[in-house]
Amino acid sequence: MQIAGSSAIVVGGAGGLGEATVRRLHAAGAAVVVADLADDKGKALEEELGVRYVRTDATDEDEVRAAVAAAETLGPLRISVDAHGGPASGGRLIGRDGEPLDLAGFRQTIDIYLTGVFNVMRLAAAAMARQEPLDDDQGRGVVVNTASIAAYEGQIGQLPYAAAKGGVVGMTLVAARDLSPLGIRVVTIAPGTFLTPAYGKAGDQLEAYWGPQVPHPRRMGRSPEYAALVQHICENDYLNGEVIRLDGALRFPPK
Repeated sequence: MQIAGSSAIVVGGAGGLGEATVRRLHAAGAAVVVADLADDKGKALEEELGVRYVRTDATDEDEVRAAVAAAETLGPLRISVDAHGGPASGGRLIGRDGEPLDLAGFRQTIDIYLTGVFNVMRLAAAAMARQEPLDDDQGRGVVVNTASIAAYEGQIGQLPYAAAKGGVVGMTLVAARDLSPLGIRVVTIAPGTFLTPAYGKAGDQLEAYWGPQVPHPRRMGRSPEYAALVQHICENDYLNGEVIRLDGALRFPPK
Protein backbone atom coordinates (compact mmCIF):
# COMPACT_ATOMS: atom_id res chain seq x y z
CA MET A 1 0.00 0.00 0.00
CA GLN A 2 1.26 3.44 -0.88
CA ILE A 3 1.48 5.70 2.16
CA ALA A 4 1.68 8.99 0.29
CA GLY A 5 -1.73 10.51 -0.31
CA SER A 6 -3.39 8.65 2.56
CA SER A 7 -4.36 9.94 5.96
CA ALA A 8 -3.29 8.15 9.12
CA ILE A 9 -4.28 8.22 12.75
CA VAL A 10 -1.66 7.45 15.38
CA VAL A 11 -3.16 6.91 18.82
CA GLY A 12 -0.54 7.62 21.43
CA GLY A 13 1.19 9.68 18.77
CA ALA A 14 2.80 12.07 21.22
CA GLY A 15 4.64 9.29 23.07
CA GLY A 16 7.93 7.58 22.23
CA LEU A 17 6.83 4.83 19.83
CA GLY A 18 3.91 6.90 18.59
CA GLU A 19 5.92 10.05 17.97
CA ALA A 20 8.52 8.15 15.96
CA THR A 21 5.67 6.66 13.92
CA VAL A 22 4.10 10.07 13.33
CA ARG A 23 7.42 11.37 12.04
CA ARG A 24 7.97 8.32 9.82
CA LEU A 25 4.50 8.37 8.25
CA HIS A 26 4.63 12.13 7.78
CA ALA A 27 7.99 11.83 6.01
CA ALA A 28 6.49 9.12 3.78
CA GLY A 29 3.74 11.48 2.64
CA ALA A 30 0.79 10.67 4.89
CA ALA A 31 -1.45 13.32 6.43
CA VAL A 32 -1.28 12.38 10.11
CA VAL A 33 -3.58 12.91 13.07
CA VAL A 34 -1.86 12.67 16.44
CA ALA A 35 -4.46 11.29 18.86
CA ASP A 36 -3.24 11.57 22.45
CA LEU A 37 -3.85 13.10 25.86
CA ALA A 38 -0.44 14.82 26.06
CA ASP A 39 -1.49 18.30 24.97
CA ASP A 40 1.92 19.95 25.15
CA LYS A 41 3.70 17.29 23.12
CA GLY A 42 0.83 16.88 20.68
CA LYS A 43 0.62 20.60 19.96
CA ALA A 44 4.40 20.81 19.62
CA LEU A 45 4.30 18.11 16.93
CA GLU A 46 1.43 19.91 15.25
CA GLU A 47 3.43 23.13 15.09
CA GLU A 48 6.69 21.46 14.02
CA LEU A 49 5.42 19.06 11.36
CA GLY A 50 2.07 20.45 10.28
CA VAL A 51 0.27 17.32 11.47
CA ARG A 52 -3.01 17.67 13.35
CA TYR A 53 -3.35 17.05 17.07
CA VAL A 54 -6.68 15.85 18.48
CA ARG A 55 -6.99 15.25 22.20
CA THR A 56 -8.13 11.65 22.46
CA ASP A 57 -8.76 9.06 25.15
CA ALA A 58 -8.57 5.68 23.41
CA THR A 59 -11.28 4.27 25.69
CA ASP A 60 -13.77 7.05 24.87
CA GLU A 61 -15.98 6.33 21.85
CA ASP A 62 -16.85 9.95 21.07
CA GLU A 63 -13.25 11.14 21.29
CA VAL A 64 -11.95 8.37 19.03
CA ARG A 65 -14.76 9.08 16.55
CA ALA A 66 -13.70 12.73 16.52
CA ALA A 67 -10.07 11.82 15.85
CA VAL A 68 -11.08 9.47 13.04
CA ALA A 69 -13.30 12.16 11.54
CA ALA A 70 -10.42 14.63 11.70
CA ALA A 71 -8.23 12.19 9.79
CA GLU A 72 -10.92 11.76 7.14
CA THR A 73 -10.89 15.50 6.49
CA LEU A 74 -7.20 15.25 5.56
CA GLY A 75 -7.61 12.48 3.02
CA PRO A 76 -8.77 8.87 2.72
CA LEU A 77 -8.08 7.14 6.05
CA ARG A 78 -6.04 4.04 5.26
CA ILE A 79 -3.65 3.73 8.23
CA SER A 80 -4.44 3.32 11.94
CA VAL A 81 -1.60 2.80 14.40
CA ASP A 82 -2.35 2.31 18.09
CA ALA A 83 0.61 2.80 20.40
CA HIS A 84 -1.14 4.39 23.37
CA GLY A 85 -0.15 3.71 26.95
CA GLY A 86 -1.35 4.57 30.42
CA PRO A 87 -1.24 3.37 34.00
CA ALA A 88 -1.04 -0.37 34.57
CA SER A 89 -1.71 -2.08 37.86
CA GLY A 90 0.56 -4.83 39.08
CA GLY A 91 1.35 -7.18 41.89
CA ARG A 92 1.23 -10.88 42.58
CA LEU A 93 -2.10 -12.64 42.24
CA ILE A 94 -1.93 -13.32 45.96
CA GLY A 95 0.26 -10.83 47.79
CA ARG A 96 2.67 -11.57 50.61
CA ASP A 97 -0.03 -10.34 52.98
CA GLY A 98 -2.40 -13.02 51.67
CA GLU A 99 -4.67 -10.53 49.92
CA PRO A 100 -5.77 -11.13 46.31
CA LEU A 101 -4.81 -8.74 43.54
CA ASP A 102 -7.04 -5.68 43.31
CA LEU A 103 -9.99 -6.16 40.94
CA ALA A 104 -10.46 -2.47 40.17
CA GLY A 105 -6.84 -2.12 39.07
CA PHE A 106 -7.14 -5.17 36.85
CA ARG A 107 -10.25 -3.78 35.20
CA GLN A 108 -8.61 -0.40 34.63
CA THR A 109 -5.57 -2.01 32.99
CA ILE A 110 -7.75 -4.15 30.73
CA ASP A 111 -9.82 -1.09 29.83
CA ILE A 112 -6.79 0.97 28.82
CA TYR A 113 -4.65 -1.65 27.13
CA LEU A 114 -7.25 -3.96 25.57
CA THR A 115 -10.63 -2.25 25.36
CA GLY A 116 -8.96 0.92 24.14
CA VAL A 117 -7.26 -0.97 21.30
CA PHE A 118 -10.56 -2.60 20.34
CA ASN A 119 -12.30 0.77 20.38
CA VAL A 120 -9.74 2.39 18.08
CA MET A 121 -9.60 -0.60 15.74
CA ARG A 122 -13.34 -0.86 15.20
CA LEU A 123 -13.87 2.85 14.58
CA ALA A 124 -10.84 3.28 12.34
CA ALA A 125 -11.76 0.16 10.35
CA ALA A 126 -15.30 1.43 9.83
CA ALA A 127 -13.87 4.59 8.26
CA MET A 128 -11.45 2.60 6.10
CA ALA A 129 -14.32 0.45 4.84
CA ARG A 130 -15.87 3.57 3.30
CA GLN A 131 -12.82 4.25 1.14
CA GLU A 132 -12.40 3.17 -2.45
CA PRO A 133 -10.09 0.18 -3.01
CA LEU A 134 -6.55 1.13 -3.95
CA ASP A 135 -5.58 -1.58 -6.40
CA ASP A 136 -6.37 -4.96 -7.93
CA ASP A 137 -6.03 -6.54 -4.47
CA GLN A 138 -9.01 -4.43 -3.34
CA GLY A 139 -7.03 -3.16 -0.37
CA ARG A 140 -8.51 -0.30 1.62
CA GLY A 141 -6.21 0.07 4.60
CA VAL A 142 -4.24 -1.40 7.47
CA VAL A 143 -4.59 -1.43 11.26
CA VAL A 144 -1.40 -1.76 13.30
CA ASN A 145 -1.84 -2.53 17.00
CA THR A 146 0.75 -2.76 19.74
CA ALA A 147 1.04 -5.66 22.17
CA SER A 148 4.17 -6.64 24.13
CA ILE A 149 6.33 -9.68 24.61
CA ALA A 150 4.73 -9.70 28.06
CA ALA A 151 1.77 -11.27 26.26
CA TYR A 152 3.93 -14.40 25.96
CA GLU A 153 6.29 -14.20 28.96
CA GLY A 154 4.64 -11.92 31.45
CA GLN A 155 6.78 -11.47 34.52
CA ILE A 156 5.79 -11.94 38.15
CA GLY A 157 3.58 -9.02 39.10
CA GLN A 158 2.55 -8.27 35.49
CA LEU A 159 -0.67 -10.28 35.37
CA PRO A 160 -3.10 -7.45 34.41
CA TYR A 161 -0.76 -6.02 31.78
CA ALA A 162 0.09 -9.45 30.37
CA ALA A 163 -3.60 -10.33 30.20
CA ALA A 164 -4.41 -7.13 28.32
CA LYS A 165 -1.56 -7.52 25.85
CA GLY A 166 -2.41 -11.19 25.43
CA GLY A 167 -5.88 -10.04 24.45
CA VAL A 168 -4.45 -7.77 21.77
CA VAL A 169 -2.48 -10.71 20.40
CA GLY A 170 -5.60 -12.85 20.47
CA MET A 171 -7.65 -10.28 18.56
CA THR A 172 -5.19 -10.02 15.69
CA LEU A 173 -6.03 -13.02 13.52
CA VAL A 174 -9.76 -12.84 14.25
CA ALA A 175 -9.89 -9.15 13.35
CA ALA A 176 -7.90 -9.80 10.18
CA ARG A 177 -10.37 -12.48 9.19
CA ASP A 178 -13.33 -10.26 10.01
CA LEU A 179 -11.96 -7.35 7.97
CA SER A 180 -10.42 -9.22 5.05
CA PRO A 181 -13.63 -9.08 2.96
CA LEU A 182 -13.37 -5.30 3.26
CA GLY A 183 -9.75 -5.21 2.15
CA ILE A 184 -8.43 -4.15 5.57
CA ARG A 185 -5.36 -5.81 7.05
CA VAL A 186 -4.58 -6.17 10.77
CA VAL A 187 -1.07 -6.66 12.13
CA THR A 188 0.23 -6.42 15.70
CA ILE A 189 3.72 -5.50 16.84
CA ALA A 190 4.91 -7.03 20.12
CA PRO A 191 7.87 -4.93 21.29
CA GLY A 192 10.40 -6.01 23.83
CA THR A 193 12.12 -3.43 26.03
CA PHE A 194 12.21 -0.04 24.30
CA LEU A 195 13.96 3.03 25.61
CA THR A 196 11.63 6.01 25.27
CA PRO A 197 11.68 9.55 26.68
CA ALA A 198 8.93 8.56 29.12
CA TYR A 199 11.57 6.89 31.32
CA GLY A 200 13.37 10.19 31.83
CA LYS A 201 16.45 9.97 34.04
CA ALA A 202 15.73 6.31 34.77
CA GLY A 203 16.56 5.46 31.15
CA ASP A 204 20.28 4.93 31.81
CA GLN A 205 19.54 2.50 34.63
CA LEU A 206 17.05 0.59 32.51
CA GLU A 207 19.51 0.39 29.63
CA ALA A 208 22.19 -0.92 31.97
CA TYR A 209 19.79 -3.58 33.29
CA TRP A 210 17.97 -4.68 30.14
CA GLY A 211 20.59 -4.09 27.46
CA PRO A 212 22.89 -7.00 28.43
CA GLN A 213 19.89 -9.36 28.52
CA VAL A 214 19.05 -8.83 24.86
CA PRO A 215 20.86 -11.45 22.73
CA HIS A 216 21.52 -9.09 19.81
CA PRO A 217 21.88 -6.20 19.58
CA ARG A 218 22.77 -5.87 23.25
CA ARG A 219 20.68 -2.81 23.98
CA MET A 220 17.09 -1.74 24.41
CA GLY A 221 15.03 -1.03 21.33
CA ARG A 222 14.77 2.43 19.81
CA SER A 223 11.54 4.09 18.80
CA PRO A 224 12.58 4.63 15.15
CA GLU A 225 12.98 0.85 14.85
CA TYR A 226 9.34 0.42 15.80
CA ALA A 227 8.33 3.14 13.35
CA ALA A 228 10.33 1.51 10.56
CA LEU A 229 8.41 -1.72 11.09
CA VAL A 230 5.11 0.17 10.99
CA GLN A 231 6.07 1.62 7.62
CA HIS A 232 7.03 -1.81 6.28
CA ILE A 233 3.74 -3.28 7.46
CA CYS A 234 1.86 -0.52 5.66
CA GLU A 235 3.77 -1.06 2.44
CA ASN A 236 3.84 -4.87 2.43
CA ASP A 237 0.34 -5.96 1.42
CA TYR A 238 0.97 -9.62 2.22
CA LEU A 239 1.45 -9.00 5.93
CA ASN A 240 -1.89 -9.73 7.54
CA GLY A 241 -3.19 -11.45 10.66
CA GLU A 242 0.28 -11.70 12.16
CA VAL A 243 1.95 -10.70 15.44
CA ILE A 244 5.55 -9.62 14.93
CA ARG A 245 7.94 -9.68 17.87
CA LEU A 246 10.38 -6.78 17.85
CA ASP A 247 12.70 -7.68 20.69
CA GLY A 248 16.24 -8.61 19.61
CA ALA A 249 15.40 -12.23 20.60
CA LEU A 250 14.76 -11.22 24.23
CA ARG A 251 12.63 -13.54 26.35
CA PHE A 252 11.49 -12.17 29.67
CA PRO A 253 12.68 -14.10 32.73
CA PRO A 254 10.14 -14.73 35.51
CA LYS A 255 11.25 -11.54 37.30
